[in-house]
Amino acid sequence: MKKQKAVLAILYVGTAIILSGCVLAAVGAGAAGTVAYVKGDLEVVEAKSLDAVYAASKKALADLELSAIQDNKDKIVATLVSRDSQDKKVTITLTAVSDESTKISIRFGTFGDEAKAAMVYNKIKENLE
Repeated sequence: MKKQKAVLAILYVGTAIILSGCVLAAVGAGAAGTVAYVKGDLEVVEAKSLDAVYAASKKALADLELSAIQDNKDKIVATLVSRDSQDKKVTITLTAVSDESTKISIRFGTFGDEAKAAMVYNKIKENLE
C-alpha cells in the first residue's frame, strides 16, 4: 500500500512538472520589463516601434554573422529567419503591440536554446540604444 502511494506521488509530481511547461522569467533591465523563456522561445516586450526593433534585429543578426534565409515585414509583424554556422535555425518574430511597443520572440534551434537566444536578444538591445 505504501509503495502504491509513493508511486502515485511521484507520478503526480512528474505530471505537474511536465504540464507546467518550461517557464523561466527574469526581470530585464530598463524599459524591457520582463524577459521570459517560454517553451523554447525567449519573449520580451520592448518600448520601441516595430521599425526600430526590426532594424536593430537585422543588425544583430549581421553582427553575429548569422546567415539570413528569410525576411518578411509588414506594419504589424516581422519575421527574420537565419542560420548559424552549425545550420541551426534562428527565428525572430516581432509583433507590434502598439505604435511604440514591440513584442520580440526569439527561438534558437528546433527546441530552443536559452543561452543563445539571450545572446541574440542582448545584441538587439545593444543596437536599440
